[in-house]
This record gives sequence, structure tokens and C-alpha cells, in this order.
Amino acid sequence: MKNNLHEGLNYKTIWKICRFKSEADRQAKVLYSDEEALNAFGAKQSSEFEQNLLLNEGINELWKLVCGTGGTQFDNAHAYLGVGDSNTAPDDATLTGLQATTNKLYKAMDETYPTYGTAQKATWRATFGADDANFSWNEFTVANGNSNDAKNLNRKVSAQGTKASGQTWELTLEITLS
Repeated sequence: MKNNLHEGLNYKTIWKICRFKSEADRQAKVLYSDEEALNAFGAKQSSEFEQNLLLNEGINELWKLVCGTGGTQFDNAHAYLGVGDSNTAPDDATLTGLQATTNKLYKAMDETYPTYGTAQKATWRATFGADDANFSWNEFTVANGNSNDAKNLNRKVSAQGTKASGQTWELTLEITLS
């Protein structure tokens, strides 16, 4: 008898940032033009970047949730997307949270996020308004709380430009397992 069992896990992460001049432009779905965006903050109107490092604290929290032994969910009431200005290399799974000293912010989920339960993926989204996270965006995470004291599932380092006062940026994280 032939054994066709195959063990493996495919894990794909996509981060996306949509950049708007203002909240009114976000509501109207009017992005910067690429030329305006490059002049304003050194990045395109929207960007996608892949991969990240799963952090040990987040993996262990997922196992608690899967096995029903406690843990805090990464749901609308608890999940936050975090951004910071640190470019500390993301090669250490024992890190906890964002590495920025002062320029970091954890932002609550938009109203209908996260989405999950179809297509083997979960999607988190948070909107950073005019007065939120006005610094260089170099590191990213999703956490089940609004600080480094929460469990951070992952961390990504990627220079994505500098958000200025008045701008609204929308950050989305999509994780697919198969």
C-alpha cells in the first residue's frame, strides 16, 4: 500500500499600506498619486511587502487558544497592529513586541476586522489617523493588546516611509496557512 501522506505547512504573510492625504480622502478612497507620495514621504501611494518572523510568544499564545487552555484572542476586541521606527533585524524569534524606544504605536482594529474563516486566511486592518504614528514606519506587528506587554504574533522590518501629521495611513496584514 502506498502512503501519500505529506506533512508541511505553507505560511504566507502580506502587509499592505494605503496612504491618503487626509481622512476625507480615505473616506472617498482617493490615494496620493505615486509622484505626490514619493515627494511627501518617500514611498508609493500604496505598498505591499511580504514575509515576517513569527515570534515565540505569539506562537505559544496560538497554541493556548487552539488547545483551549486560555490565552487572549487576536480578535476585534483585543488585536492591535503596531508600527515603530526601529530597524533592528527581525532574526530573533525571542523578541517581544516592537523594538522602537519611543516612536511606536499599537492601533486597534477597524470596525469589521479581523476577517477570517474563509480562504485559509485571517486579515487584520487598522487606520492610523492624522495624529497617529507620525514617524518613520520601519517595523510592524500584530498583537493581542496595545503594548509590548501583549503577545505579539509576528514582526516585520521594512522601511515604508515617514508618515506626517494630517495624513491617514491604512495598514493591513494578511496571513494565509495551507
